[in-house]
Amino acid sequence: MKIKNLFGQGRPVFSCEVFPPKKTSPADSIYKTLDGLKDIKPDFISVTFGAGGSQVNQSTREIASIIQNTYHIPAMAHLTCVNATKGEVTALLAGLKDEGVENVLALRGDRNPDLPPKTDFLHADELVSFILRRGDFGVSAACYPEGHPESADMVSDIRYLKQKVDAGAQHLVSQLFFDNEDFFRFLEHCRMAGITVPIEAGIMPVLNRGSIERMVSLCGASIPKKLSRILARYGDHPEALRQAGIAYAIDQIADLMAAGVDGIHLYTMNNPAVAKEISGSISSIRAV
Repeated sequence: MKIKNLFGQGRPVFSCEVFPPKKTSPADSIYKTLDGLKDIKPDFISVTFGAGGSQVNQSTREIASIIQNTYHIPAMAHLTCVNATKGEVTALLAGLKDEGVENVLALRGDRNPDLPPKTDFLHADELVSFILRRGDFGVSAACYPEGHPESADMVSDIRYLKQKVDAGAQHLVSQLFFDNEDFFRFLEHCRMAGITVPIEAGIMPVLNRGSIERMVSLCGASIPKKLSRILARYGDHPEALRQAGIAYAIDQIADLMAAGVDGIHLYTMNNPAVAKEISGSISSIRAV
């Protein structure tokens, strides 16, 4: 099923993101993650893509195939182009098609200072249009409620986002954010700019102070005062921060759903227990 067809069914879409196991983790550890996630019945699961054309990217295809064909949940494979040629992307798409994976999240990807970028694709909108010419794929793209770190301002950022949609992106997934007002403001600006495709809100539970501070520095998200107080009070107490972070994420999701958001995309960090706890707390909300 194309992900765009999941929307408009009278309820918000609820999806999850996983990543291929790290080299230090057993390859089959992904099954433990997926076994836990299948119980919460996500509408689809996305799989992240490794940097630099590594073996991780082969794992992305394999895991997307497992999600699609073993768990029978629609899968969306991430695909970055900053370090890929057109030939490499064509081969990756052919592999996904052979596995029955028909949804792709088209990304430029983060630049790796140790790898000179390829020049076949300069921006994600070029990748979006290329994918659509290479097969019957559902193509999604990323968006940044507080603006991409490399954008001059929100106006130029939304103008470029419109280019990705005009190129054929059928659905958008937002980067993480911690203040819903930032997302609501961004959504309003998108609609004013003529971006009408479904936009899912990306939510990441705060479970570790160091990890979330690193993520924020990479993606440009801000930490509101409410969350800053939580980190200051519970940051050195792992179980307390876990409880507070999950509660914060649940509060965000409940508010977003009450506002009629198109969907929630949960960044699970391959932690199915946390995903199940959050999903269980909003089960009645998801049904309304």
